[in-house]
Amino acid sequence: MKAIQFDAPGGPDVLYIGEYEAPQPGPGQVLVHIAATALNRADLIQRRGKYPVPAGQSPLLGLEMAGTVIETGTDVTDFEIGDNVCALMNGGGYAQLAVVDQEMLLRLPGNLSFTKAAAIPEVFLTAYQALHFIADLQKGEQVLIHAGGSGVGTAAIQLCRLAGATPIVTASGGKHERLKEIGAAHCIDYKKENFAERVKEITDGQGVNVLLDFVGGSYFAQNLDALALEGRMVCLGFLGGFNVAALNLAPILRKRLRIEGTTLRARSQAYKYELTAGFRRDCWPAFVDRKLRAVVDTIYDWEEVDDAHRYMESNANLGKIVLTIGE
Repeated sequence: MKAIQFDAPGGPDVLYIGEYEAPQPGPGQVLVHIAATALNRADLIQRRGKYPVPAGQSPLLGLEMAGTVIETGTDVTDFEIGDNVCALMNGGGYAQLAVVDQEMLLRLPGNLSFTKAAAIPEVFLTAYQALHFIADLQKGEQVLIHAGGSGVGTAAIQLCRLAGATPIVTASGGKHERLKEIGAAHCIDYKKENFAERVKEITDGQGVNVLLDFVGGSYFAQNLDALALEGRMVCLGFLGGFNVAALNLAPILRKRLRIEGTTLRARSQAYKYELTAGFRRDCWPAFVDRKLRAVVDTIYDWEEVDDAHRYMESNANLGKIVLTIGE
């Protein structure tokens, strides 16, 4: 098979399409012919040599895919050859073929294209994990979502609406109109406004019940200020750095705050099976009636993968960047 590879860490120009050994399905696994995959920040970090691949996992880039089952291993009971599926992966999505455990598969409804489906698994499962598995989101609560225009941000907005919660987002001003179309109740321009002050205005001084943060250090003090009594903050990344200077920790005790960090790729397969099963039960039917939608910004042919990576690095996208996989 062919796959997108790189021989040494570097910029987007190190990526190339070349021959790679095809995987073979084992017990409980299927072989999928991949039609499309999607970019994630982890791909950029791994390409730069700063994201070690978990032990035993594919060194190829790509944490999600959509395609067609072309072979099944023994003990596969829920899927058969010809099924169109998508899935979260531990790596290997930037290729023509991939082996996936049947517990990770989501069967595509007839109204969902491969390019849309490829944009769902990583961001929606990440947002679902943060909002429900960790923050225990409740109907009527208010949620602050940083990086609202990102893939996870646009997924989180929709999942809040599905749960009967109110999504508030931070994003550059040019993205606000589109984010409101997706479902954001309020948009805050992080370049021009103090988001903690705006949150207090929006919530009548109470603060938000749940906060999803991708920024880290530079936002941490304002995050504590923006949280309501017994608020829960889920830390998903550190785009703004790891360090915080002269931080007042008093709000953590005074407000009885809960702060939890999470990653998904390094979780156990058992955890990912449970997460996927919950998402399949609670959210997957909503893609059939379009209460939930994949938000795709741009589609590239995989021969243009370097351009796709450059575009993601520019932070100009709203939603997912998808790669179609060639023959």
